[in-house]
Amino acid sequence: MTELVGVGVGLPGPVDFSTGRPMNPPIMPGWDGADVVGQLSPLLGGAPVLVDNDVNLMARGEHTLGFPAVDHLLFVKVATGIGAGLIIDGAIRRGAQGAAGDLGHVAVPGGQDVVCRCGNVGCLEALASGRAIAAKLTEAGLLARSGADVIALVRTGDVRASSAVREAGRDVGRVLATCVSLLNPSVIVIGGRMAEAGEHLLAGIREVVYGRSLPLATQHLRIVTSRTKGNAGVFGASSMVVDHVFSRDGLEALL
Repeated sequence: MTELVGVGVGLPGPVDFSTGRPMNPPIMPGWDGADVVGQLSPLLGGAPVLVDNDVNLMARGEHTLGFPAVDHLLFVKVATGIGAGLIIDGAIRRGAQGAAGDLGHVAVPGGQDVVCRCGNVGCLEALASGRAIAAKLTEAGLLARSGADVIALVRTGDVRASSAVREAGRDVGRVLATCVSLLNPSVIVIGGRMAEAGEHLLAGIREVVYGRSLPLATQHLRIVTSRTKGNAGVFGASSMVVDHVFSRDGLEALL
């Protein structure tokens, strides 16, 4: 009989990694401080439950399987929301309250004053997420309720959808250009549902990042789509659990 030695969980919001509790997650009303570990562990036979932000796990998975030799990697998830996972010096960096990488609520330089669900205006999520692109296309007379609809339109060759996705990529690039100058990553990996729109999103991002960041920071910078084909979070959660099980504390608990 196989023994369950650990479970990894990703949540779409800031997480206090030491306790596994979400911290004021903007898209998870009522989950602030929820005891995810305490709720899940008894249901899983008392197995250790490790919780992290979902994009951190995606960054970890992409780093482990796709770019193991890269010490400085930025994983950007573009979907219903937008977030980033930071690999610096080969390790995930979460920030003081677990909120590092919250790109979605960074104001886009020169962006439109669209109201975001966080209450501010001009946030990247409000301008470039799958939901935001779909809303723009709906206003233009196309049937698009979600990011999946946007992707379907792009794949049929719709020029307006392709143009909207490329412009969203430029908005993402305007924020990432600052990140490149600040963090100097070797690789930026674009993942999430909207990465399935093909080269249009990537082209917009590259256009702005390479045009606005310092030449030294972009000299060897690669901007690519995810190599894990939507499974980065699963691989990252597995890696997190494996590292825990083979840590000193994990081995002592097993023995």
